Amino acid sequence: MDIEPVDCAPEQAFRRVTLRQRWEDLVFLHWPVAPGHVAPLLPAGTRPDTLDGVSYVGLIGFRMVGLGLGRGPGVPYFGTFWETNVRLYSVDDTGRRAVVFRSLDASRLVPVLVARASLRLPYLWSGMGLDRDGDRLTYRCRRRWPGPAGATSRIVVRVGTPIAAPTPVEHFVTARWGLHTRAWGRTRHLPNWHPRWPLHRAELLDLDDDLVTAAGLPRPIGPPASVLYSPGVAVRFGAPVTLRRPAGR
Repeated sequence: MDIEPVDCAPEQAFRRVTLRQRWEDLVFLHWPVAPGHVAPLLPAGTRPDTLDGVSYVGLIGFRMVGLGLGRGPGVPYFGTFWETNVRLYSVDDTGRRAVVFRSLDASRLVPVLVARASLRLPYLWSGMGLDRDGDRLTYRCRRRWPGPAGATSRIVVRVGTPIAAPTPVEHFVTARWGLHTRAWGRTRHLPNWHPRWPLHRAELLDLDDDLVTAAGLPRPIGPPASVLYSPGVAVRFGAPVTLRRPAGR
């Protein structure tokens, strides 16, 4: 049964802030996918989250700004970088809706190494950038390490008008307040909080992408079902929570 995502994560969802950062200049591309196709790719204890019986594959490019520990200031130089991720949508037995990252390309090597070692997140080191020409944005990514080396992505969009009321699909793919990941033999949920997204309609002008297929997913067929842009939000992360194992296992 589909359950509507909430507009905003409760600020009381966690007391201790483990990370803080800002996400800026985001582009969201999403394609529908059958839940059965992505279920084997999700961590144990989670299942595909769906809207009207359909789940989604997301390709998201953005700039990470001021990544820092706790409530302290952002880490100079290493705390600001470009990122492009391929993600799926999950829900666990407690009803926590989240994202599952199949890949996270980032333009700074040190954050890649830290994230891979600490939470086993699939970060990869890539050359990346954004070219801006008025309302036309070009996101570029070329993977360096660990591979497949040379995988690329180029997304060109034209930013449109602000969205007053997101559609159900737009709400489903953006109203997410945590991630599920498999680390150290257990599935964990890492909660986050940020204000409601300021979203804009966007027009996809060109797309040449290898990252979705490099993440083990079939090549998307046809144009995305949703193309969005956001100028960004400030984000706080709480401490990871380990999912309980079902009784008898």
